[in-house]
Amino acid sequence: MKIAFNQIKMIACVSTMAKVLISLALGISSNILFAEKKVESPNILFISIDDLNDWIEPLGGHPNAITPNLNRLTKMGVSFERAYCSAPACNPSRVSIMTGIRPHKSGVYENNSIWRNSPALKNAKTLPQNFSENGYKVFGAGKIFHTNFPDPESWDHFWPSKKVQRPIPPLPPEGTSLNGMNTSHFDWGSVDFPVEEHSDWLVTDYIVDQLSKSHDKPFFLACGIYYPHLPWYLPQEYLDRFPLDSIQLPKTIPGDLDDLPEAAKENIRFKDHQNVIEHGEWKKAVQAYLASISFADECLGRVLDALKNGPHANNTYIVLWSDHGWNLGEKQHWRKFALWENTVRVPLIFAGPDLPQGETRGAPANLIDVYPTLLNLAGLEIPKTLDGDSLVPLIEDDTARLSAPSLTTWGKGNHSLRSDRWRYTRYSDGTEELYDHENDPHEWYNLADKTEHADLIQSFQKYLPTQEADPTPGEAYSPPFFERLEEKRQILISEGFYK
Repeated sequence: MKIAFNQIKMIACVSTMAKVLISLALGISSNILFAEKKVESPNILFISIDDLNDWIEPLGGHPNAITPNLNRLTKMGVSFERAYCSAPACNPSRVSIMTGIRPHKSGVYENNSIWRNSPALKNAKTLPQNFSENGYKVFGAGKIFHTNFPDPESWDHFWPSKKVQRPIPPLPPEGTSLNGMNTSHFDWGSVDFPVEEHSDWLVTDYIVDQLSKSHDKPFFLACGIYYPHLPWYLPQEYLDRFPLDSIQLPKTIPGDLDDLPEAAKENIRFKDHQNVIEHGEWKKAVQAYLASISFADECLGRVLDALKNGPHANNTYIVLWSDHGWNLGEKQHWRKFALWENTVRVPLIFAGPDLPQGETRGAPANLIDVYPTLLNLAGLEIPKTLDGDSLVPLIEDDTARLSAPSLTTWGKGNHSLRSDRWRYTRYSDGTEELYDHENDPHEWYNLADKTEHADLIQSFQKYLPTQEADPTPGEAYSPPFFERLEEKRQILISEGFYK
């Protein structure tokens, strides 16, 4: 039986198809099609919020979420409801966003991969470098590349340093574990400090200042908000927004792991979950994560206010994204580092001149598409070396679809594909998962061994990579989180940032 794979085929209305046919006939690219509407040399405001899953009001991932500024941005533009990362870890995800090259082609699969040592990326032109070559001022502050591997040559200027992307945040006394688990930065709790001293607030101070100024060139301005990345240290007032007696834990069912292949179970952080349960910290962890999101949302609001009230409100495109999702006990898993919906679904919002406002898109999209989309919006040429597709046709037409499902990779040989309805995952040992999101949004029932889905699985398999790069070597020694922070502090001291 032949399956009509409607979820992942290109669907377009007559007007969109006409534009595509015209472009093919004339040999022009999609950025030319957008030129009739775009402003001249628009600015780009590039906003990343680290480790943010779908627990935001626009995506409805958690009923306790409080995110008025993400709501505001969604009303300003177009939000993709099915957007996914290319890898569920900071370094491979961010490298693929910034270079436009997928992890299975670069070999950057892990957080400790030294990405510029990848043969595919040694001379790769990053997104800001591309804008720089097209006459833009490229600068920013906060976490854009992974903390371990910033790329100084990508920027004209970066605050506080091209080597250190953010100031050191307020921390509890050295050796203190606020949740009592003593598991490094897998920690959360109340720390008394003025919010104005937090690194994310200081980063947004810089961004607010830049948005308030005139510039002699169009700009690509990057704003990296670190929260809700661990550790979740916050003033008590933020935690109080989410009373423990009102916290709803993630939905789980007994036996959820019974139908998982062993390769999937190997990703699960069982020790994390055991610690959280034994210390009675599950609700407190959810509270702290939601509070960190609320703090990040406040920082976003400051940036949106500065853009609205400054000289660049009418000629700036905004993109907001997170590098991957996060699990908080679903399938007994914590953090990222897995291929389920919770770990790979991300916010992705575009707003700016002539774009639709207050609209959502159900078409699957991927963060690999951000690079070509921004070039398209700016009217710049899209290099053929990029792996993603411009999302401009989808932004303009809510019936349009890309030609393939969204691909996420976690290590060599492990890939997950997401269509409108289905998630299909195959591991390097050949074992599989298949989930029907129409009937099983929590991915509780693995259907991969059901014979009635054999043709559907085969339809997915043609989109799996057939060639994969070997892993890019990592650091010989990767310091623990707090040791790395101290290294960064010493760099900032040596550069005169700290007296």
